[in-house]
Amino acid sequence: MAAEPAVIDGIAAVVKLNEASSADVITYSEVRDVSAPKEKLLRDQYRGEELVTKIKEARAEALKDLIDRQLIVQAFKKEGYQIPDHYLDQRVQDIIRENFNGDRNTFIKTLQAQTFTLGEFRKLETEKMIVQAMRHKNVEVNTIISPNKIQDYYRKHAAEFTSKEQVKLRMIMISEGTSDRAAQKAMAEEVLSKLVNGAEFDRMAQIYSEDSTRDLGGDWGWIDRGTLTAPLEKVAFSLRLGKVSNIVEVGGNYYILKVEGRQGGVTRPFAEVRDEIEKKLTSEEAQAMQERWLASLRQKAYIKMY
Repeated sequence: MAAEPAVIDGIAAVVKLNEASSADVITYSEVRDVSAPKEKLLRDQYRGEELVTKIKEARAEALKDLIDRQLIVQAFKKEGYQIPDHYLDQRVQDIIRENFNGDRNTFIKTLQAQTFTLGEFRKLETEKMIVQAMRHKNVEVNTIISPNKIQDYYRKHAAEFTSKEQVKLRMIMISEGTSDRAAQKAMAEEVLSKLVNGAEFDRMAQIYSEDSTRDLGGDWGWIDRGTLTAPLEKVAFSLRLGKVSNIVEVGGNYYILKVEGRQGGVTRPFAEVRDEIEKKLTSEEAQAMQERWLASLRQKAYIKMY
């Protein structure tokens, strides 16, 4: 059995925004605290070497997040900003009200059970508020997406706004067989002739079809595009409603299809999805701005990982 990463403490990284900034130390225990929820899920999903690899990846991602957080906090301090004490007091009160029914004693006991002091909790919440404020200042600006860019996205991603195309299908399958293929094909032609002359499709399927839907009269229900093999799909999605196909030969078998219903394949109009696209593009631009901003902080900083 593969051994999980050893549980040790020590310095995981040292982060310093610039020469004028004081260095912040990130410990292995802090990394594990951040990655713990994800690690719990990983242990339910993986075992052995794969679990070890996944845990290492989770901790590496947690360390990266902690480094970014410290860079943001240091940038906040460099700008000379401060979080007023009454803002932090209100945040703590909100947490106690929303998560502990306003019971401060239960809140304190919960912190103690997690080996957390109130001071450590306030420091963590302060850093969260700083990160939120700095991201708002540097990322969540009033990004304006041009109308042309929105329309261009709509044209290039029409499939996102198009409902799934489906057909309600009945099908008769006659195996080509191994002894007398000519006779099997003749049978398929005979069945098609009967259908053309008014025979009920479901009745013909019950008598002649050799697939699992025989007892259901060849009823395949609603079929999505991409479900059938290419030759059958081409016929199924091009047949007019209520019409019977010619014989389709696929993989040594003979098929006759009938489409009894059609739905989907309708694209929502641009006016209906315009706001949705704008919101998506704005979010993507904000994410890109955030990464550029963090990359600029990392580039200037001294970061030493152990």
